[in-house]
Amino acid sequence: MVTRVAMWSGPRNVSTALMRSFGARPDTAVVDEPLYAYYLAATGLDHPGRDAVLASQPQRWQDVAAQLTGPLPEGVTVHYQKHMTHHLLPEVGRDWLSALANAYLIRDPAHVVASYAKVRGEPTLADLGYVQQAEIFRAHGGPVVDSADLLRDPAGVLSKLCAALGIAWDPAMLSWAPGPRDTDGVWAPHWYASVEASTGFAAYDPAPARVPDRLRHLVEAAQPYYAELHAHRVTA
Repeated sequence: MVTRVAMWSGPRNVSTALMRSFGARPDTAVVDEPLYAYYLAATGLDHPGRDAVLASQPQRWQDVAAQLTGPLPEGVTVHYQKHMTHHLLPEVGRDWLSALANAYLIRDPAHVVASYAKVRGEPTLADLGYVQQAEIFRAHGGPVVDSADLLRDPAGVLSKLCAALGIAWDPAMLSWAPGPRDTDGVWAPHWYASVEASTGFAAYDPAPARVPDRLRHLVEAAQPYYAELHAHRVTA
């Protein structure tokens, strides 16, 4: 039996580290942001490495959905899909999500907005993915992981996540070899320096978020969606 895990995360989270964690399992194949090329083609946005991204993946969401629900290599029993929730634009059909074990990686909006503001000055609520996460959760349910809980106790939270997904817990998920992976998206050179240097989850940083005054409204707008999912999070 194959478990297809669709992990829906917003930006400025530990999503790539969590992909590394699942990639350390011998029974798991991972895929990195499979809707990214579709998202760039549909929005026309100019992200670093745009042309390479567009060339590396299907640009029709229907083709991506077919791949994500299609055959897998022999021996693979867990298919881990790292998704950025904002890539799920309104015109993307949702029926194929029923074939996946949907899960959600969340982070306090204040920390997300503070981090995002350093790389893009004026994010919107849609950029942060909270609304889309809540939409998927309401329709499909599934386990929720708060990145703060994960970094405080990786073993405890990951073991509960695995139980919620119906897969065996594997301590191999706690560490990995440094360096790039063939499964990383072609955008990795622009974004993945920190995770490529890592060998496990970073320690939790309790420092409060510094949110620019002009973006506090965004934190307030995201908070109800975050709170909705946070109430259902797995805890160690």
